[in-house]
Amino acid sequence: MKIIQSISALQQEIGLQKKEGRSVGFVPTMGALHNGHLQLVKRCVSENDVAVVSIFVNPTQFNDKNDLVKYPRTLEADCKLLEGAGCNIVFTPTEEEMYPEPDTRQFAFGSLETVMEGACRPGHFNGVAQIVSKLFDAVAPHKAYFGEKDFQQLAIIREMAKQLKYDIEIIACPIVREADGLAMSSRNTRLTPTQRKNAVEISQALFKSRNFAAGKSVQEVIDETVSYLNTVPELQVEYFDIADARTLQSISQWSDTEEAVGCIAVFCGEVRLIDNIIYGKVRP
Repeated sequence: MKIIQSISALQQEIGLQKKEGRSVGFVPTMGALHNGHLQLVKRCVSENDVAVVSIFVNPTQFNDKNDLVKYPRTLEADCKLLEGAGCNIVFTPTEEEMYPEPDTRQFAFGSLETVMEGACRPGHFNGVAQIVSKLFDAVAPHKAYFGEKDFQQLAIIREMAKQLKYDIEIIACPIVREADGLAMSSRNTRLTPTQRKNAVEISQALFKSRNFAAGKSVQEVIDETVSYLNTVPELQVEYFDIADARTLQSISQWSDTEEAVGCIAVFCGEVRLIDNIIYGKVRP
């Protein structure tokens, strides 16, 4: 496994691989890797001749600078995990390498970016688009892998790839959960033992909401889920929205969509956690 820090060295190495006719897969990460990341990497390894993983904590997507400072950084441990997963190239650029000068590009994603995460984290998706497009330019992969836990981000990246005409297959991979159901996240390491115990209620509430959705209206599902979670110690729901899985626009009736997704953001103490669940076609 090669560890590369510069874009020029990365492009040289990938160019050599492509000359040999090898396919290139790519998994962008911010490090602090867990099994969710590793599942993306393993799929990338299985479907491509060369698997590239980037580790870069991108400052432009953090609208909360305190969150940026506290984001876990575990590069040495990450590299060991990646080597064990079969990764071929790890790209670990510095901030100066990725942003030799400020990136002033402003992307327009329409209604995809005005709801949920976009409404709560102004500028976040513009920062995501900046860094992912830079990484796509550096790696030029045939396929790129993203987790469905970041459901809205995945939609944004698909739209960005379409707008910039990238010839890259965007592959969505299912949410990976802990044994008790909590969606895996690098931020989970910041939870205290008590918070970790309480955080599992987020996924449990989503699973329960899917079970009783057919007997209730969309608003009743939202209200009951939020009301319950806000009774759990240290949990505070920032938003819970049920939307069309393709457009991400809120629905008022189950009949408004063929596939509904419930997306949620919850503060567990100071740690912000997100999750989602697919309802499919609910027939009351």
